[in-house]
Amino acid sequence: MTTPLNERRIANAIRVLAMDAVQQANSGHPGAPMGMADIADVVWREFLNHNPTNPQWANRDRFVLSNGHGSMLQYALLHLTGYDLSIEDLKQFRQLHSRTPGHPEYGYAPGVETTTGPLGQGIANAVGFALAEKTLAAQFNKDDLKVVDHFTYCFLGDGCLMEGISHEVCSLAGTLQLGKLIAYYDDNGISIDGEVEGWFSDDTEERFKAYGWQVLRVDGHDADAIRQATIEAKAETQKPTIIMCKTIIGLGSPNKQGKEDCHGAPLGKDEITLTREALGWNEVIPADVYAAWDAKAKGSESEAAWNAVFAQYQAKYPTEAAELLRRISGDLPAEFAAQADAFIRETNAKGETIATRKASQNTLQAFGPLLPELLGGSADLAGSNLTLWKGCQGVQENPAGNYVYYGVREFGMTAIANGVALHGGFVPYVATFLMFMEYARNAVRMSALMKQRVIHVYTHDSIGLGEDGPTHQPIEQIASLRGTPNLNTWRPADTVETAIAWKSALERKDGPTALIFSRQNLPFQTRSEEQIQNAAKGGYVLAQEKGELKAIIIATGSEISLAMEAYAQLEGVRVVSMPCAEEFMKQDAAYREAVLPAHIRARVAVEAAHVDYWWKFVGLDGKVIGMTTYGESAPAKDLFQFFGITTEAVVAAVKELTA
Repeated sequence: MTTPLNERRIANAIRVLAMDAVQQANSGHPGAPMGMADIADVVWREFLNHNPTNPQWANRDRFVLSNGHGSMLQYALLHLTGYDLSIEDLKQFRQLHSRTPGHPEYGYAPGVETTTGPLGQGIANAVGFALAEKTLAAQFNKDDLKVVDHFTYCFLGDGCLMEGISHEVCSLAGTLQLGKLIAYYDDNGISIDGEVEGWFSDDTEERFKAYGWQVLRVDGHDADAIRQATIEAKAETQKPTIIMCKTIIGLGSPNKQGKEDCHGAPLGKDEITLTREALGWNEVIPADVYAAWDAKAKGSESEAAWNAVFAQYQAKYPTEAAELLRRISGDLPAEFAAQADAFIRETNAKGETIATRKASQNTLQAFGPLLPELLGGSADLAGSNLTLWKGCQGVQENPAGNYVYYGVREFGMTAIANGVALHGGFVPYVATFLMFMEYARNAVRMSALMKQRVIHVYTHDSIGLGEDGPTHQPIEQIASLRGTPNLNTWRPADTVETAIAWKSALERKDGPTALIFSRQNLPFQTRSEEQIQNAAKGGYVLAQEKGELKAIIIATGSEISLAMEAYAQLEGVRVVSMPCAEEFMKQDAAYREAVLPAHIRARVAVEAAHVDYWWKFVGLDGKVIGMTTYGESAPAKDLFQFFGITTEAVVAAVKELTA
């Protein structure tokens, strides 16, 4: 005899799947899925507008599990509602090459919108989703036809709210009036170390009210209350909403619910037996429960209804429809590459000696009108990063704008940009001083890990920024960026390399790019057409040796001018500009050998940053001129002299190696 179908029994399917998978893996977090099952039941079965048969449907609602350690909650939901995630996939939870890794990973299982491992970044991504939806809707929707119209739902826990990034992004979300963002706070009072009241006593309700959010409180196990709160949240069009759900972690486990014991460890076989008895659950998932969860028919109907609206939109607004489809696909305009190349040649002809941050702004001014998908922003440094161009409009004043004033929120800004990129329809770029990349470091890593086209603009690239001193002078940051897998890091030497770097970043669809620009003016370097083409390969011969090749000088950015000055004083020396080592290493062996012949052991690298990175290119027989300490506060010219990053030092190093 089967138990009558009811709300709690439907939700219990999540509890059973979660505790069984964690037990089989002997690793994981059963408590959050079991505690949030009732919330998930209401949100996913009644409100989430999605189509399991087409996980990439453009107008789907976005769902983010910010407390990503509870990943079995999301995997259970995807499986139950009909995504291509089988029971066998769930049995492979946390195993090598499985589609169900320990935390939700973008690109592994259909329906996972973002990678949520580091706490707090999920809610930040959700803010990015909501920002992208609101901006894209303002740019494309018409009074009679709305083709961009969806919500972002986010689950989060105590850990997310303790992380500082949650303050950064939730504050901004309120200011931006992201009314289609709805967050469900799993207020269970438990973290790994026990009851959180000893270290987390914030008044969360007043905190979010101060941000400008609508705040609702419910019993997280009362389906009717959750349902009504969600209706209220959707009705509030100006304020984002947080629904504070009082829950019991591990609900259903007779001996471990409400305790830290079930937070990050399997329940144990005996406890699972007791839990099954308490839940009245014998089978894995009964057919009637599967039927109650199945969202395929409903999702297909929703997508079909949207397709009908979009067909009307295409008929009435064909230009806008084609543009929206292009932008969602991630393809740049067909004419962009040729127009960008023309600008690069014009820049080469001008031969300006300016700071590369100014060259970057000039490039944005040229490329911006060609790329309506650009959504820029800076962490309260637009006047220093030079990220504004004449066509910029702030989304704060114009919802259809293309620029975000992020305020002093480097970490939040970068994680929001990841969400914008994941949403689709935009190519986000964000900016701060290179030194303050450190605040954003983990979000930069996440954009690389998820292979998202996010452009990280960093200015004030070295001790060359001068008097602000060591607190603002980056030393190890460039090496840190270069050490990040799947991140391209460009440090251009002048206007031409800057334009080439921007073009490369914009055209790259399989990962992020860091663009590192100078505050001070950098001399223009004359190039042939072939050298311009080779610069896009990340490393190339800027100055050919006079006579027999005896030594190679490798440099980037502002130090290219030192290398060229040394070149003028030496015979048999080649100068290699290496604006992007990652791109250079992607080239074939023949090209790399042509630029850096293996038999030339006399190599000198020069860069006003930490020396350690460059040993891979110069070898133990070579020399690296750069920084091994932090900087000082003084004019840039004095600093370069004091730290020995000079033309004379380069000349002396070459002579020593070739003696």
